Amino acid sequence: MTTPILTKAIDIPRAGVEVRNLSKSFGSNHVLQNISMTVKPGSVTALIGPSGSGKSTLLRCINFLEQPDRGTIAVGDTMIDSEKTIRDIELLALRREVGMVFQSFNLFPHMSVLRNIAFPQEKILGRSREEAEERALTLLARVGLKDKANQHPSRCSGGQQQRIAIVRALALNPNAMLFDEPTSALDPEIGLEVLAVMRDLAESGMTMIVVTHEMQFARDVGDHLVVMADGGIIEEGNPAQIMSAPQEERTRRFLNAVLER
Repeated sequence: MTTPILTKAIDIPRAGVEVRNLSKSFGSNHVLQNISMTVKPGSVTALIGPSGSGKSTLLRCINFLEQPDRGTIAVGDTMIDSEKTIRDIELLALRREVGMVFQSFNLFPHMSVLRNIAFPQEKILGRSREEAEERALTLLARVGLKDKANQHPSRCSGGQQQRIAIVRALALNPNAMLFDEPTSALDPEIGLEVLAVMRDLAESGMTMIVVTHEMQFARDVGDHLVVMADGGIIEEGNPAQIMSAPQEERTRRFLNAVLER
């Protein structure tokens, strides 16, 4: 498999992400408790931790797919305080800054691959159909999927669908990208296709927050590692350092369990 080269296809804007004192509950279940995190522009932060630790909820709060109970989110110059009245225009501005890739692809099954990527550009950015489709084809070519443009997602493999989902997010020119366990639904070999795209994207300078169980990716590509458990951050720092000599017993137990699989 040839590693895709995205750098020439996208102009990477650089913006940091700041999360301050963020909390989120579902009823009596406190999923996130006073989370603060800084992601530097152009860096990759990997989020790891046991299931139920709040990693995915944190990502969903960053782009307000979930409304935090309190705390602030800032991406570049766009900031929202969740305790104040949030206007639709503020939410739209934030979501234009942040692209998100899910575990389950979330592609439109009734649309071709090309329209899956072009349609959001037309609706969100106001691009013409011609401009949006040209952009889509350029990015598809960079990930080796231009020949899939006129097919429906169901005719593509899981790895191909996830690469299409990444291209769809990139086509909107986000300042940062959020990845929620993008390879967890894929066979390991197919997952390598997706990781190759993500590595290339990281090398091109995109700000990324990645929830992952791919420890090698977190160590090799991550600039910063955040370990979560029970709705809080228990340890963070250099990925290689934490993985070789974790300071917290909970981190040690988690890493042992994952690495011994």
